[in-house]
Amino acid sequence: MVSQPDQDRALIVVDMLNRYEHADADALRRSVAETLPAMVELRDRALAAGVQIIYVNDNYHEWADGRAEICERALAGPDPALVEPILPPADAAFIVKARHSIFFETQLDYMLRREGLGRLILIGQVTEQCILYSALDAYVRHFEVTVARDAVAHIHPDLAQAAITMMGVNMRADITTARDCPLS
Repeated sequence: MVSQPDQDRALIVVDMLNRYEHADADALRRSVAETLPAMVELRDRALAAGVQIIYVNDNYHEWADGRAEICERALAGPDPALVEPILPPADAAFIVKARHSIFFETQLDYMLRREGLGRLILIGQVTEQCILYSALDAYVRHFEVTVARDAVAHIHPDLAQAAITMMGVNMRADITTARDCPLS
């Protein structure tokens, strides 16, 4: 049974179950290695604070796969040390997506509204892709967005910085650090 949150915010972990077997994986792995400690620290703080934690992950076009299969496949990749620390807790919600945004043709919007969760904290990867597009989709749906800049991984540092700036300016996202991220 999933415990009900005692507040109106959710921590959303985006695409951290990855095999790192794509063309730009080396750059992404380096960034994940730098940002993973902040992600894990924030996830653990959120757990302790009773914040709803939701994992939204790409299914990599494996249409029959769910949580167990996606976790297993990621752990079997070339760098399980980047996956194991951020595996979803047993009671965390888990949503599968097929495209960049966590909202695109998923049940996330319905779930957030049903649970009264209007403030979203985004962590994960890739800053200049899935995090940016998810923040935009959250903004146009009137959710408040926080991005922990040290808990999002990138492929291209210059594009990631531009994405962080865009999220702060254009989407009015609260850009903070994992340590300073408000959980209540």
